[in-house]
Amino acid sequence: MKSEEFVTDVTGGMLVGTVTGEGVPVLLLHGGPGLACDDLEDLVPELVDGYRVAWYQQRGVAPSTARAPYDVATHVADVIHVLDTLGWDRAAVLGHSWGGHLLLHVIAAQPDRLLAAVVIDPLGAVGDGGEAHFAAEMTARIPADGAARVAEIEARASIGDATTEEALEFQRLIWPSYFADPSTAPAMPDTAFSIDAFLQTNDSVHEELPRLAGRLAGTSVPTVFVHGGSSPMPLTASSDSAAAMGANASVVVVPDTGHFIWHESPGAVRAALDELLSR
Repeated sequence: MKSEEFVTDVTGGMLVGTVTGEGVPVLLLHGGPGLACDDLEDLVPELVDGYRVAWYQQRGVAPSTARAPYDVATHVADVIHVLDTLGWDRAAVLGHSWGGHLLLHVIAAQPDRLLAAVVIDPLGAVGDGGEAHFAAEMTARIPADGAARVAEIEARASIGDATTEEALEFQRLIWPSYFADPSTAPAMPDTAFSIDAFLQTNDSVHEELPRLAGRLAGTSVPTVFVHGGSSPMPLTASSDSAAAMGANASVVVVPDTGHFIWHESPGAVRAALDELLSR
């Protein structure tokens, strides 16, 4: 099916994206922050039949030219700029991991722009969002011969001393830990990474997190959290967030599946989207 590139002007430069398919508009928000959007490429084929699917590279990574600021409010504004550029007054939005957490902020700030929200294995909106459990579980899944190097790079990154090459090495080392069975994880796709986008966005996430659950309470946006039953992210990241949002939010747990749900359970994300829009 034919794909088209689109570009939108935002604070600090441009965002570049792709749109394909025909039907109900669906916007995808990739994980990270600071990563390329390559992780979404395998999800698009299961969504495109019957949907008009768009995704874009978030600021900080080429081909998008927009750089700082990397605060959450700017990321939310970027989502709205993309919807405006596509001519979509309202759309279903799917967000994975950091993209799922970003989607929660979009729900809080711009609910009228959303037909529905599919939040895929995200950092949650209550407490620390599951971050401490996630970090501990990821570390526990790393083979002993890589754990020391992961800790070394993480320590360097925390003081702003890690290189981009080390950051990508870090991603390659932890990649298998995202999956239900790390020994059968697929090869990590080639990707790009922005340390500045990662660190500065995370700082903003931590600053905004204490207020997020309250901003989401009673939302009118139909929302489903899709959680991998064997993900390193705890179920409470989704279930506590859904409870805080109220009656329009629910949780689907996909058994024997890790963080990248469409890799290990193809069709599960599509099924959740179809069901949500059929209500």
